[in-house]
Amino acid sequence: MKQLLQPYADYHLAVNQLIGNRILELPAEQWTTPVPGSFPSLHKTLQHMWDADTLWYQRVHGQYPPDPPSGWFTGDTPELVRQLLEQDQAWITWLDDLPSEQLPASFSYYNLKGEQFSQPLFEVLLHLFNHGTYHRGQLVTMLRSLGVNNIPSTDFVHWARVRRIH
Repeated sequence: MKQLLQPYADYHLAVNQLIGNRILELPAEQWTTPVPGSFPSLHKTLQHMWDADTLWYQRVHGQYPPDPPSGWFTGDTPELVRQLLEQDQAWITWLDDLPSEQLPASFSYYNLKGEQFSQPLFEVLLHLFNHGTYHRGQLVTMLRSLGVNNIPSTDFVHWARVRRIH
């Protein structure tokens, strides 16, 4: 199971870096330009992604209540991308160090409403990586709506092929 999750963690970081770098190539005013999506701008979508990655990281480390970065972060989009990538690297390091037998073990946590849930830890990790995929898709759509071309592929299968070549 760990052999399946570790590539997803690597992919999560790599494609967040790809899409983040593409966003940072845009004029700064486009980072906060209102565009249709779950969140009103590229910056806000990235912020949500960082919040989610951080909240889940805090949960697996027993922190309650969690402290979402959006509650205190005042930096610009380049700093936001840097922080998101640092959090993604922390996930890779944590997963590398995690004993495999903990992945199917029950993990208890509280959601933001204070409701308690328990489920296997590997399901939380699959959710985390799937959540990132969902919002990267939204970022791609937002970029297209801003007239951006040359958007890098964020598909797992593409990443896996390129990774094997290098």
